[in-house]
Amino acid sequence: MSRVSLMNIYNHHIAQKYVKRAGLAHAISTAYHAFRFAKERGVNPDLAVKAAFLHDIGHYTWYKNGQWDYDLYKENDIHAIKGAERAHKLLIRLGENPVAAKEIALAILLHTDSYLPQRDIARKPLQEVVAIADEQDEEPGGTHHYREISEEKAKKMLEKLDDKIVKYMQISKDDTHPIL
Repeated sequence: MSRVSLMNIYNHHIAQKYVKRAGLAHAISTAYHAFRFAKERGVNPDLAVKAAFLHDIGHYTWYKNGQWDYDLYKENDIHAIKGAERAHKLLIRLGENPVAAKEIALAILLHTDSYLPQRDIARKPLQEVVAIADEQDEEPGGTHHYREISEEKAKKMLEKLDDKIVKYMQISKDDTHPIL
């Protein structure tokens, strides 16, 4: 089974629609943060980066009178639930290992506690990496979802991150690193 790359994910029409809707620049930035945190914490960077890139794929835009209503969003949001399901389905369609797809989906589900009545999630290391990567890129009022990035730059950044993951995984495999 060959690795499903970020570019494989990005090029799929489902990712094109939903990742762009939630903020492509934010998704890429969060994926880069996840790569760094995964390496620091001994977490599989391939899974962390995929989960971070797809973490907001379940977003729904909450508008009131034609304007983004951040308070309405915070009150009614369940994007992590919808995103976990959507990402899992996408990854399986692309040929991702089913165990990996489930771990990625769970990391997406638990990247935020905004939809839970009690906000005290006990996260596993992969889930924690995705949560802190997202927090690292947040801006007040949700403006991080509206940062712009060109298609060309997005593709270059994703290709570069794919290369970093492959190189890191090869080094880790050669050193019998415990994360792989």
